Amino acid sequence: MTAQELIDATLQKTPLSKANQTQECLWLAGTGDWHAAHDLCEQLPHPDGSWIHAHLHRQEGDLSNAQYWYHRANKPMPEASVSIQQEWQQLAHALC
Repeated sequence: MTAQELIDATLQKTPLSKANQTQECLWLAGTGDWHAAHDLCEQLPHPDGSWIHAHLHRQEGDLSNAQYWYHRANKPMPEASVSIQQEWQQLAHALC
């Protein structure tokens, strides 16, 4: 699955048919199922799972927890000017 296919499926809330766990986790996060995405990201291999985990806590507004997970993923926390949606798209392009 390409990043664009994932983005399109997320925008249309179309269930995925050919996704790996990382893509499924991103789809859940992108469609607003925070809890399911959070549960799944804990099963993903490091550092990808940690990066998604960080994104989810940033989305939640728990920035200290997010910072911990960004550190574990070896990624900087995005500037406040980067929206959750922009970061989600960056994740989709990097992890698909």
